[in-house]
This record gives sequence, C-alpha cells and structure tokens, in this order.
Amino acid sequence: MRILGLWLLLAVCLPAQSSERIDKMLAELERVHHFGGVSISPDGQWVTWTEDAAGGKSDIYLKAHGKTIRVMAGSGVAWAGDSQRFAFVSDEGGSAQVYLDSAGGKPRQVTHVTGDVADLRWSPDGKQIAFLNVAGGGAGGPLAAVPAQTGVIGSGFENQRLLVVDVNDGAVRTVTGAQLNIYEYGWSPDGGKFAAVAAPGPADNNWWIAKLYTVDAATGKMTEIYQPPAGQQIAVPRWSPDGTRIAFIGGLMSDEGFLGGDIYAVNAQGGGVKDLTPGSKISASGLRWQGDGEIVYTASVDGEGAIAKLNVKTGSSELVWKGTTTLHEDGNYPNFALAADGKTSAAVIADWEQAPEVWSGAIGEWKKVTSVNADAKPHWGKAESVVWNSDGFRVQGWLLYPESFDPGKKYPMVVSIHGGPAGMRSPAWPSVHFDMSAMAGLGYFVFFPNARGSYGEGEAFTAANVKDFGYGDLRDILSGVDAVLKKAPVDDKRIGVTGWSYGGYMTMWTVTQTSRFRAAVAGAGIADWLSYYGENSIDEWMIPYFGATVYDDPKVYERSSPITFIKQVKTPTLVVVGERDGECPAPQSFEFWHALKTEGVPTELVVYPGEGHSFRQANNRVDVLRRTLAWFDKYLGE
Repeated sequence: MRILGLWLLLAVCLPAQSSERIDKMLAELERVHHFGGVSISPDGQWVTWTEDAAGGKSDIYLKAHGKTIRVMAGSGVAWAGDSQRFAFVSDEGGSAQVYLDSAGGKPRQVTHVTGDVADLRWSPDGKQIAFLNVAGGGAGGPLAAVPAQTGVIGSGFENQRLLVVDVNDGAVRTVTGAQLNIYEYGWSPDGGKFAAVAAPGPADNNWWIAKLYTVDAATGKMTEIYQPPAGQQIAVPRWSPDGTRIAFIGGLMSDEGFLGGDIYAVNAQGGGVKDLTPGSKISASGLRWQGDGEIVYTASVDGEGAIAKLNVKTGSSELVWKGTTTLHEDGNYPNFALAADGKTSAAVIADWEQAPEVWSGAIGEWKKVTSVNADAKPHWGKAESVVWNSDGFRVQGWLLYPESFDPGKKYPMVVSIHGGPAGMRSPAWPSVHFDMSAMAGLGYFVFFPNARGSYGEGEAFTAANVKDFGYGDLRDILSGVDAVLKKAPVDDKRIGVTGWSYGGYMTMWTVTQTSRFRAAVAGAGIADWLSYYGENSIDEWMIPYFGATVYDDPKVYERSSPITFIKQVKTPTLVVVGERDGECPAPQSFEFWHALKTEGVPTELVVYPGEGHSFRQANNRVDVLRRTLAWFDKYLGE
C-alpha cells in the first residue's frame, strides 16, 4: 500500500490538451494486434501463428489453402516431419500440457504433467515429442517478477529437465536428472541423443556459465563436449544431418534468449571446435542446417535484419535477404520459421511503415497471410539510418521524424537507448512496451543509437564496452547526436534521454556526465554497480563484462556507477521501475531518486506494484509510457 500510495502521489499533472493527445495515441497503439510463435510445416503448405488474446494469453491459428482456423489457446507450435501433425502447449485445461493436432482436426491432450512445459521438438521418426519441464512451475524466467524474498534465501530452486512423451500412448519419460538445468536442446538425426546447453541451478542466474553436452536419449547420461571460454555464452545447439557435428551460436550475450554472435561447430564426440564466421560484421541470432555443408541463419546487421547462407567448408557467407524487420527463428520471441526446402518460410513482418502481420512464401518474396491490422495508421514520419564514426568505430542508429514534419521548423528530440547492452534497435511498429517511437507522433524527433556493445557490427563491436560501461558508449551516443544535428532541424536546447534496463542505466549515467539533456526518464536503471551486484538475481552476467566479481575488483564497478558522480546531476529525471524486478531491482531506482531529491534536482519515482523487469499488466505498460511522454512534454515542449 505504501508503494501504491507513492505511485498515486507522484502523478504527472498535464494540460488537458497534452493529456488527451497522449491518451489518444496510446489507445490506438493498444488496439494493434501482435503476433508470435510463427511456424511452417516442413512441406511449406501450412502456417501457424499465435495472436494476443485476453488475459495475457495467446490463441493459435492455422492457415492453408486460403482457410484460417483458430485451433485453441496455446503457444509453441512444433510440426512433425510428415507435415500432417503439429504439437503445441496449452493451459486451456487448467495446467500447461502438450497437445497434438492433425492439421485442422480436433486437438488431443497428450500429457498429464505438472508444472511448466516448453520447447517442444519431434523425434526424427515422429513417434515422440521432447519437451522441457519444471515440475514445480518455475519462476517464469529472469524477466518475470521475482517471488517475495522470505525464508531461507537461495534454496529450494528446481532445475528444468528434459522429458519425452510417446505420442501414441502418452507415456512420459524423464530423460535428464535434477543436477543440471536444461536451457536448450536438439535431437540427433538418429534420435539416439540430444545436444543440450545446461548448467547447475539456479536457472535464471547460471545461463551465462552454461556448457554444451550430449545426452543419451535412453539413459539420460550427459557428456560435456564444450566449455565456452570466459566471457562467451552459447545458444541454439543444432546437430548436422550426418550426426558428426553440432553447430551453435557463441558470443558475448548480456541477456538469456536475446541472441547474437558467431556460428561455431564442434565434433559431436567433443573437440575440434571451430568458429565458422570469424571476423564477421553481422551477429547471428538463429541457425538451421540445410544439408551437411550449409547453414541458413538469421542475423542482425547494421540496424536491420538479415537471412544468410553459410558454406561450412569455405566459411563464406551469402546474404539471402536484408530488410528493416529483424527476423529470428530462435530466442525469446521467434518470428521466423523455415520449411524443409530452406527457401519457403513464414515470418511476422513489421517496421515503422507497416503494422505487424504474418507473411509466408519464398524468402524475401513473402505474401501477406493476415490483415488484422489493416486499419492501423502511422503517427510518425519517415525513418532514416544514420551512420557516424566514433573513436574509430563505425556506429549506426535510427532517426525517426515527427509526424507532419515541416523542414522550416525546429523540433525537440528524445534519445532512446536500448537495453542489453548486447542488443540492437531496429525498425518496429510502436508498442506500449516503453517504445519512444510514440514521441514522434507528439512532434518530436526520436533517435535510437546502436552504440558500442550492440549487435549488428560483429563480435569486436559487441565486446567493445567490456570494463568500460558508460564511457565509450556515451561518447558514441553524443557523437551520434552531433551527427543528427548536422542533418535534421533539431533544437539542441530541447533534447531528452531515456532507456530501459541497460538503457535505464545509461540514462542515469548520462545525466551524471553531461548537462546536454534537458530532461531524462530512467526505466529500471542501475545506479550503483557495487550494491547492484548483491541485489540482483542474475549476477553471473556481470563477470564477463567487468572481468571479476565486485569483491575482487570493486574499482572497475565504482568507476562506471552513476552514484559516484551524483553531485554533477542537474537534469530533471523521472525514475520508473517494477516492484519485483530481479534484473534491475527497485532499490537501485530508490537510491538514484533519493540522491536527486537530496541534491534538489527535479525528480519523481514511480514503483509499479507486483511488476518484474518486463511489465505484464497492460494498464501498467500504458501508464509508464504515458508518464514518460508527459514528462518530456513538460520539460521539452514549447
């Protein structure tokens, strides 16, 4: 109740006209339908996808031969090799279970297990479905709200295990033991083994130290075949068709499920690991073997998405498609699926010019499958890619023009820094998930810099902020602002800065380093790396970036902490955070807000009850964006 009271007391007061304008835009964004989990049958004839439904759930739809069918509530569709059956996860019966559908028939429940069910994969012979399960239900991942921290802390966690169900009789068999958490896996071509990325629990924290194993499908015996070097994470293990090698993505990745790096291959018996894309200037995000000598992969490059083919023998890559939509078959939010021919695919396509819809067809020649957002109209101007040089790096970002742009006028601008830091901002239809694109509809330029530490420019660029948080990346951002000022009519006296997660940290850091920005909004930020190390639930991610624990090298943490320079802040700053954020805990926001208040800097703090790092409640998502837009309107408006 104290937190709720604080939330209500710190409401932003706005003129009625500004408030109405913001509310109208947010209402339009809320009406946009969003898609996920797109999948395509191996023969390319059937397309499935999920669409947002009431209560935070999703519905599965199936389309073929011009006919669209709602299957039922669920997610995670996986097609069998015969292209006639698909499996999916649904909790429509009260708990998460595996269901089986015969391409438009009546779904049949296959399992009767307890807890979470995820990542369904058919055996090569089509007789079994493997899946991941946490019998106790799990915590929902690092983005979810953490439970109340009471009792004996750090005990009682349960690892995610690999299970297999027989599709005919429903018999379920647990394959892996309780010692290791299975994050990802893939069947061997003969169905006798799995490749798995695994680590001891707790699961949310230890993904950053996971290793690659093979798992005997019959006995569950796990054999370690690859331990990544310090500072590298691995993901997407995929077995070659001849069973001799396992490919995976390796690189510096700050967040589980947000993938980028080089493509590697290791002998299935262990040893012989090889970087297949050394020195590549693109960041692979998903991969699929297409015969023993070729890998088709999705990637981030230069602020955009790409699909490429890799010749495994020669190491040469060929871009098949490049466009503004970032596509990825793997990771947290898959929006691309490839058929067996390596050409036919399905994808969720969206950018600043077109609202999200499902498309399918040959790569780059997709045709629209859905038209549910046909009435959505953009309330922002054109988007331009901006490229500049900073400290010898080539840096890219996106500049979004205001709606009804008049070249004879001067406009305010908001600089929006993405999270990660290993991530990349690409064009996307705006949402209410803290997306500053909406500011362009209110008469602002919006600048999205992909500073060093981002994906899309190769591994050296992604790792360029190691032991240097805040310094080089801020220089990139400031020089990017200079580049924008040379090409667009931006009022350099009315520029704001914002971001969420690492972007929230960078916002806190920026206002301690420069008075260039007139207003700031720090979302789920980090004020003090030293105290943060002991507060957050995923401290393993920090060691690759800082080089040591905070106890072994506190100075490297201190030099990048905004609180170290708090006396230099003059910028009015709104601070927002979820009450139960485990990635960027609320005490970090309290600490920053308290310091600003003590120093007499205009500030407000809003803590959202029950929310984690990623807000689940629609009303809270709308509210935090509304407050952000209002804060900038208050300090940057005419």
